Amino acid sequence: MLELTGLTAGYHGGTVLHGLDLSVPAGTVHAVVGHNGAGKTTLVHTVAGLMRPDAGTVRLSGRDLTGQPAHRIARAGIGLVPQGRRVFAHLSVAEHLRLSHRPPRRGDASRPSVWTPERVLDLLPRLGERRGNRGTDLSGGEQQMLALARALLGSPSVLLLDEPTEGLAPALVRQVHDLVTTLAAEGIAVLLVSPSPATAAGCADTLTVLTSGRVALRLDGAEAREDPTALHAALELAPAAS
Repeated sequence: MLELTGLTAGYHGGTVLHGLDLSVPAGTVHAVVGHNGAGKTTLVHTVAGLMRPDAGTVRLSGRDLTGQPAHRIARAGIGLVPQGRRVFAHLSVAEHLRLSHRPPRRGDASRPSVWTPERVLDLLPRLGERRGNRGTDLSGGEQQMLALARALLGSPSVLLLDEPTEGLAPALVRQVHDLVTTLAAEGIAVLLVSPSPATAAGCADTLTVLTSGRVALRLDGAEAREDPTALHAALELAPAAS
């Protein structure tokens, strides 16, 4: 389980996240939605160790990872799929997979499953077809699949997805949803952030609406899919970024 308690973080002396409490049990999808500027990417970056929190704690299965550098957090079992994919333009798909493969340490029983390049290609067969192609040769959807594959090759127990469907066609959005559901069924805890309530609600067990770095609403994913009124109302009340 990923557990955040009183998490406070920001940039250059300013506060973006204000005492955030949030948990993601193993095998579930927790989606965080909010307007641009609500603090979604700050949340992901703080959990991943790309920035240090000013207060609060980040725990993974009871282990305190607060303030640890990104490489140690990744080794502990938290994988990141960043916004914008960030694949290497001149590396082939096969090279990306080979460089990203980090088996868990022997005796580490905390990982729900171990991922190899072969297993990733079974899950994402399109990447196998494009194995020899460079990053610049891939479509946006293929780049997103490659970013996801890189994260899985660390055999994470927690997967952080920063706006994973940004710029994708509806059919690819549904494919990403199906993959997220599959990964949660494998026992991975998924924290997904998105500005779109419909996108997030499509695969979430729990939804949190973030407003100016604070929790404005938390609700069950199935209830939000059945009746999104409360979710939409919370977002309409949330101020958009200037």
